[in-house]
Amino acid sequence: MEIGIVKPVAIVDEMRTAYLDYAMSVIVSRALPDARDGLKPVQRRILYAMFREGLLHNVRYSKCAGVVGEVLKKYHPHGDASVYDALVRLAQPWNMRYPLVDGQGNFGSVDGDAAAAYRYTEARLKEIAEELLRDIDRDTVNFGPNFDGGYQEPLVLPARLPNLLLNGSAGIAVGMATNIPPHNLGELCDGIGYLVDNPDATVEDLIKFIPGPDFPTGGSILGTEGIISAYSSGRGRILIRAKAHIEEAARGAFHIVVTELPYQVNKARLIERIAELVKDKRIEGIRDVRDESDRSGIRMVIILKQDAQPKKVLNHLFKYTSMQTTFGANMLALVEDGKQPRTLSLKKALQEYIEHRQIVIRRRTEHDLAKAKARAHILEGLKIALDQLDEVIATIRASRTAETARSNLMKNFKLSELQSQAILEMQLRRLAGLERKKIEDEYKEVLGTIADLEDILSKPERVFKIIKDDVAELKEKYGDVRRSRIIADATGDISTEDLIPDMNVLVTVTDRGYIKKLPGDTYRVQNRGGRGIKGMTTKEDDVVAHLLMCNTLNDLLFFTNRGKVYQLKVHEVPDASRTAKGLPLVNLISLEPGELVTSLIAVPDFDDGEYLVMTTVKGRIKRTKLSEYSSVRSNGLIAIGLDTGDELRWVKTSNGDEDILMTTQHGQTIRFSQAEVRPMGRPASGVIGIKMSAKDQVVGMDLVRPDSQLLVITSHGMGKRTDLEDYPVKGRATQGVITMRLKPGDIIAAALVLTDSDIVTTITRNGVVMRTRADKISKYGRTTQGVTVINLDKKDLVAAVSAEPPVDDKSDDSDANDSPGTVTLTA
Repeated sequence: MEIGIVKPVAIVDEMRTAYLDYAMSVIVSRALPDARDGLKPVQRRILYAMFREGLLHNVRYSKCAGVVGEVLKKYHPHGDASVYDALVRLAQPWNMRYPLVDGQGNFGSVDGDAAAAYRYTEARLKEIAEELLRDIDRDTVNFGPNFDGGYQEPLVLPARLPNLLLNGSAGIAVGMATNIPPHNLGELCDGIGYLVDNPDATVEDLIKFIPGPDFPTGGSILGTEGIISAYSSGRGRILIRAKAHIEEAARGAFHIVVTELPYQVNKARLIERIAELVKDKRIEGIRDVRDESDRSGIRMVIILKQDAQPKKVLNHLFKYTSMQTTFGANMLALVEDGKQPRTLSLKKALQEYIEHRQIVIRRRTEHDLAKAKARAHILEGLKIALDQLDEVIATIRASRTAETARSNLMKNFKLSELQSQAILEMQLRRLAGLERKKIEDEYKEVLGTIADLEDILSKPERVFKIIKDDVAELKEKYGDVRRSRIIADATGDISTEDLIPDMNVLVTVTDRGYIKKLPGDTYRVQNRGGRGIKGMTTKEDDVVAHLLMCNTLNDLLFFTNRGKVYQLKVHEVPDASRTAKGLPLVNLISLEPGELVTSLIAVPDFDDGEYLVMTTVKGRIKRTKLSEYSSVRSNGLIAIGLDTGDELRWVKTSNGDEDILMTTQHGQTIRFSQAEVRPMGRPASGVIGIKMSAKDQVVGMDLVRPDSQLLVITSHGMGKRTDLEDYPVKGRATQGVITMRLKPGDIIAAALVLTDSDIVTTITRNGVVMRTRADKISKYGRTTQGVTVINLDKKDLVAAVSAEPPVDDKSDDSDANDSPGTVTLTA
């Protein structure tokens, strides 16, 4: 019996290794497409399973349940929902520029309706999808064992079709994401043909043939800057606008008719959004919205009031709705035999396709050459037999068994075993004169085929010629006209002439990127332990992440988890009602896919004497002059350089003299002098602020102010204030001291510095907002548990906490139900 050896491994090392293994599995085996065939593993398995089942474009449809079952049984070790969702997407013409699956039944709609269950729908391959699988049985690609070793599956498809750029791809892996736009087949084929003839071509040369993406839903692409950036570097922001025109109606009124939408915009949600804006009086002049879409296409009619200005209303729709959106191109795909994720330029993506086709064509040619040589070998044996027919017959008749006959033929006529076997199996009718002639003609034909195949293998230019002929045939057979128009000189900027009132407002941002602003006196102040007031209606799984009291004339700086900063005027944030979700933040600033706002500050003016102090979840801290952020580009600036896996979370303005406080979720706080953090440039990564255990992370950073306390609130609503004098000044990069004794299962949700007169605003994951005077929250020492600050519903947790100085409030305090010292809601 073999005895295993137990090796001690540090848990940090083991967790790192296990997480990297998991991350690479998601990257390579689930989320990212292969640059060669443009498919993710689940898509490749679906197409291959349908191909093996014979579900070609010219046969009857088959139940999707059978397709899903076949994929799960043989190839895909995951749930049926993942397979069916991928199958449905491959059949949706509003998601795929060239659908690969021909679906019959309810496969969803552009309104976001889900497809029917797979027991009701049917599918087969589209003819264009068969181009991805052509020659797969001619040893053109490598196969590997499936999840249990019972079957073989292709590691990549031969992909006669340039599918990566043709249909694009979208996916979120671990630490990376891809978002490749779809393109027009004819333009891609022209670009590939040009690149084959001109391997030194630049991106500028290729753009003449491939001017930009071509989205299945059409729309207009505004400007070429984002396209050039995406094609040159693999990343770029492409602005898309709906196609709309103004029609004159009865009695001098007008209608706005929308016939094309930006890619991946949900029409039903767009109509709901327009209705919300009209109801909230954010957009004036709209009387009704009708959806007149049918089989022939989209037709959304926005009926205007008689006194409305159609152009102004249309500009507001572009500004505040998804009728104008940004497609964040991130052309990330797997290269080097599908093992390494790389961001690809347009030229590199086309080169990957061309190189793959070279390999496929050479392997196909070698396979055909081997078959032709094998056939020629057999025919040579048959010719020998026919030339010496009497001797061959005599040899066979003199042999007692077939094995003896085969051996005698091999010995007497110097034949191979295969030739001898073919002679033994030859039918008597082949002895006829015409049949003999057929063998000789076939032999000449096979020799010609062998010469041609060997010529292909010896001349690379012939391989390139085949590639060009293939894409020319694809263009002729499947090519169609471009759907998305490119308006080269458009910017998409829409100016507003609204007057800007000088007033205090409350800005909130949710985890899923919805932003809104409200009058600063919307929420009345309550005593500690109150239940709060419903602050907003959030989408499912959405929570409020940031709230900030500021002035409409301030600048907002949005700092993201990727260490970038974006700028926006407060008055540019749309007004919303107390319970409204707000507007998607990507309509206002150019966030990239997967990029999240983690800190939000308001800046009255960019004074040279001020600094920004920023901290990451892994405890790094940095100080930079505020003036370096006075002018932020529309696509953002680098605010801090980040290590892999780290995120920027907290940013504060400072005069440079305040001590710094950093608090972790496990209840440790460090205080050190700001002088220990020297000023650095924008791209710098900062220095270590606090040392933590591997499972801990920073949950709050703030600056020490006179006569202030540190407020800590847990995720379960417990909290307290502690005098800052209780926190000794220590050196940077130490562990600090305990700040709160936590109950089992609880963690610190937020930590910030405030004064007795500040107003504390607490918001929960369910969108409940409570505002409380700071002096209503009890003071306790560092090692205590604190008191209940907000009573939470079951399964609700504290999401965000902020504190701001009180403002003059003239509301009526006479409500008998209010506790002493509360302020009644006046909004």
